[in-house]
Amino acid sequence: MTSPYRCDATDPGSDRRWPACDNRDVRVTAKVDYAVRALVELVPANPTAPTKADQLSGAQDIPVRFLLNILSELKVAKLVASRRGADGGYWLARPASEVSVADVIRAVEGPLADVHGVPPELLDYRPPADGLRDVWLASRAALRRILEHVTVADIAAGALPAVVADELAQPGAWERR
Repeated sequence: MTSPYRCDATDPGSDRRWPACDNRDVRVTAKVDYAVRALVELVPANPTAPTKADQLSGAQDIPVRFLLNILSELKVAKLVASRRGADGGYWLARPASEVSVADVIRAVEGPLADVHGVPPELLDYRPPADGLRDVWLASRAALRRILEHVTVADIAAGALPAVVADELAQPGAWERR
């Protein structure tokens, strides 16, 4: 049976082999996309009149059951708060200007750039792949440069930080490769 993966990576400190992901594209999961969209939808909401999950679902075309699971994770991460009952619903637990896209990703998916569940700074590759750890660290830093500086408030206001425009202005930014 052939592997669906293009390459393998060695588990540091053992002879075990991990299948490595096909890293052609950075993948944003539906879960992350839905979580950010739900929070953006909550920005203008009033905590005294919480927004129901079915309203969020309808407004952003998110499957309600999936959304409820996401909202539960966002609540554990203290990004949203909720109240049950006829007057219940969800609202932002912190000001939208204090909730970065990176916070949302970490709440629903975990760290930004682990490699097989291991933080890149803890990786120890054998030569000639020993420089790969630095590639993963630099990639994480690049993700942070954008995702930690864009907030839910920025997205809701349509006023993204300059770092986004700077990256979009780079040659090839709009090309899929």
